Amino acid sequence: LLCLVGWETLSAQKIITYDAGMGSRDPENPDIWILYKRVRAEHEGMVLYADSALLNTKQNDLSAFGHIKIVITDTTTIFGDRLYYDGISRVVDIWADTVRLIDGKTVLKTNHLSYDRNTATATYNNWGYTTNEDKSLVSRVGHYNSDNNTFYIYVQVVLQDSNMRMETDTLTYCTTTNLAEFSSPTYIYSDSADIYSEEGTYDTRQRRAYSSRSSRVQNGEKIILCDTLHYHEDTEYGLAIGHVVLEDTLNKIICTGRYAETDRERQLSYLTDSALVKFVAKDDNKTPQDTLYIHAERIFVLNNEQKEFTALKAYHKVKAYRIDAQAMCDSVYYSVQDSLMQMYGDPVLWYGDYQCSADTIEVYHGNNGPTRSYLRNNSISIEQLDPDKFNQMRGRNSEVYFKKGEPDYADILGNAEMVYYITCEDSGRVSIIGVNVGQGSDMRIYFKDRAPERVVTSGTPDMPAYPLNKLDAEKRTLKGFRWLDARRPKTPMSVFVW
Repeated sequence: LLCLVGWETLSAQKIITYDAGMGSRDPENPDIWILYKRVRAEHEGMVLYADSALLNTKQNDLSAFGHIKIVITDTTTIFGDRLYYDGISRVVDIWADTVRLIDGKTVLKTNHLSYDRNTATATYNNWGYTTNEDKSLVSRVGHYNSDNNTFYIYVQVVLQDSNMRMETDTLTYCTTTNLAEFSSPTYIYSDSADIYSEEGTYDTRQRRAYSSRSSRVQNGEKIILCDTLHYHEDTEYGLAIGHVVLEDTLNKIICTGRYAETDRERQLSYLTDSALVKFVAKDDNKTPQDTLYIHAERIFVLNNEQKEFTALKAYHKVKAYRIDAQAMCDSVYYSVQDSLMQMYGDPVLWYGDYQCSADTIEVYHGNNGPTRSYLRNNSISIEQLDPDKFNQMRGRNSEVYFKKGEPDYADILGNAEMVYYITCEDSGRVSIIGVNVGQGSDMRIYFKDRAPERVVTSGTPDMPAYPLNKLDAEKRTLKGFRWLDARRPKTPMSVFVW
């Protein structure tokens, strides 16, 4: 057995040292040693093993062949079939059908790997396949820094484990923190949600996503769109900021605003800052005009465990619009189970030509619109006939009953009062000829084509009729009269104007 040990002096450059079972100088170039059998080379802490090698002592470089193993550090090792190492630049190039870099629990495979010892960075340009515990990482181009255990990878990137799959084109991934950073269109698929983003981070251990551009999450029938997103998949908690859209395709609800939260544990979604909720009609025979719009400073949309919409709460400067009814108040509670909308804090309800107000208003809905409404305490209903003439009905409480969405009759209960103008029609022209001003303990008003047709009073009614020019001005309006048509939302977007 022949054992050769060699060393050369290259001014300030440390030389590659070696030993081998056999070796000889190249007869055509005496600077090159041809080494065989159990070749071992070392340079500045790196140790290389191979079947054979060519060492250029003048250029301080090494080519190695067969069963190559490079020990870069105590934790980083590379395996391959063919190698070139430049001792001056300290860069290793290694080839094989499958080159393997092993760094702790990280295993990187490719067919050509370049490792720069100066920066502790491995580079591949023709697909790299990495595993780290339960995660796998694939990309066409990539860099791996073994000092900070971080991948910088590009083009057709796939990161996945048993819970999720991420697809992107630009990714930074640290195997110790399990944090992935992306800056290109990125899709994250999991059992609980699908996420799209164009810039952000994803914690694969805690399953938390942060997106700062073009953010989208779909969880079953629920969709979140926004600028900036924080989303925790395990708890299904999302925080959305900027151009927020929350869409519930199951319940046909669309929420918009500039700030929102969704929380599965609390079974609610919360919106503020230009908050708007749209309830889209579920009946296929209805048109988009049947959509209900509700705006408030703060809105809560409540769900049950089956993710079905159960209730809505809205607070402060509430306005609502639907083509057949509009409202405003300080707060609203809507219950799906009871089909009941309750309005508090100086509520006003407009229906057709009527304005209704009270301390509290309750409206029950059916498939064809409202079925009945209750006006609790200080109720007053007003209909404008011309700029200075108004039909009015006032009482302690009022109850209005509807048939097929149209008013059928109304009960004015307690201290009922009424100002009602008498009209006549001649050749299609309607003229006002007088006015009834009366009161009674209770009144029932029957409607036809949304207009009062007959009034029935109880107790000892007082219902005198006056010619228009004989009624004093102060008697033409009832106590509590306010005509608020200027504040009525007349289009969907006018709910934002308080």
